Amino acid sequence: MAGTTGLAVEYQDVVRAAMRLDGVVHRTPVVTSRTLDAKLGAKVFFKCENFQRIGAFKFRGAYNALSKLAMSGSARGAIAYSSGNHAQAVALAGRLTGLATTIVMPDNAPVVKLAGTRGYGAEVVTYDPATTVREELAQELAAERELHLIPPFDHPDIIAGQGTAARELLQEAGPLDLLLVPCGGGGLLSGTVIATKGLSPGCRVVGVEPERGDDATRSFHTGKLCTVSNPATIADGARTSALGELTFPIVMSLVDDMVTVSDDALVRTMRWLMERMKIVVEPTAVLGAAALLEGTVEARDLRVGVILSGGNVDLMEFAAWFAK
Repeated sequence: MAGTTGLAVEYQDVVRAAMRLDGVVHRTPVVTSRTLDAKLGAKVFFKCENFQRIGAFKFRGAYNALSKLAMSGSARGAIAYSSGNHAQAVALAGRLTGLATTIVMPDNAPVVKLAGTRGYGAEVVTYDPATTVREELAQELAAERELHLIPPFDHPDIIAGQGTAARELLQEAGPLDLLLVPCGGGGLLSGTVIATKGLSPGCRVVGVEPERGDDATRSFHTGKLCTVSNPATIADGARTSALGELTFPIVMSLVDDMVTVSDDALVRTMRWLMERMKIVVEPTAVLGAAALLEGTVEARDLRVGVILSGGNVDLMEFAAWFAK
C-alpha cells in the first residue's frame, strides 16, 4: 500500500482539521446492533453522520474550508455547487463564519435540501442539469462576483475535514479490519482512507457506489479515470460524473477496493435500518451498509466500520420507495 507522500492531503491535515472543527461540529454517535452482529458473524460499528449539523458529514469539510477562508480575509464570499448536502453545509458554514454564500443547485434537487440551503441564508441559483454544466455556471458566477469557489469534494480542505468522521470512529471503536464508505466524487472516501491509514493501517477501506453511477469503481479497476453522465439513481449524493483531480490519485493509491450496489438494495437497507435500529438515513448514506447487509463484501469474524453519511431524505419519496 502506497503512503500519502505526494498526495494532496496527509494525515496531519486531518488532525489540524479536527482541531479547527472542535466544538463546532457534532461528535456523532457510533451505534451497534446485536441483531446484525449475530446475522453477519461480525462486530459492526455505524458512524451516524445523519446526526451531524445539516444532517450530513458535508458540514465537516465545508466548515474546515470556510473557516480557513474567513481567517485569511482574502474573499468577499464563497460559491459552491451541489445537489444538496454540500449546499446546506456551505450555507451554514458561511453563516457561522460571516461569509456570504451563493449555491448553484439543480432544479430537481430534493425539496428538503433546497429549503434547508435557503434556510441557512444562502442565495440559491438553480439550473437545468440536462442543459447546464454546474461547474461552468459556478465558475462564471465566481469570476463575475469575485467569490471563492468551494467544490463539493475536490479540495484539500474539504477532504481533510471529511476525514475527521473516520478519525472519530476509530478513536471510539478502536482498530477495525474493514471500513465501508459511500462514494460520490470521493471526498469522503479520500478523507476516510487517509485518516484510517494514519490510525489503523491494517484496516481495509472499501468504497461503495450505486450500480448506475459506477464511475469511481470502473476507474479503480481499470486505472483510468472514467465518467458517467447524470446517472438515474436514487442516491442523489453519488450522481457525480467522475472522481476529481485530487481524489482520483488518493483513491488509486490508498483505497483497497471499490464495489457497487443496486438501488433496490439501498431501499431494503434504509428500511432495515429504520425498522430495526430506528435510524432514518438517505439513499447515498446507506451505500456502505447495503454492501454489508447484501453480502457484497465478506464480513464474518471481522470488526467492521460503516459510515452512514447523511439523513436528508424527502419523506414523501421515502414512503414511495417503500411502497414499491
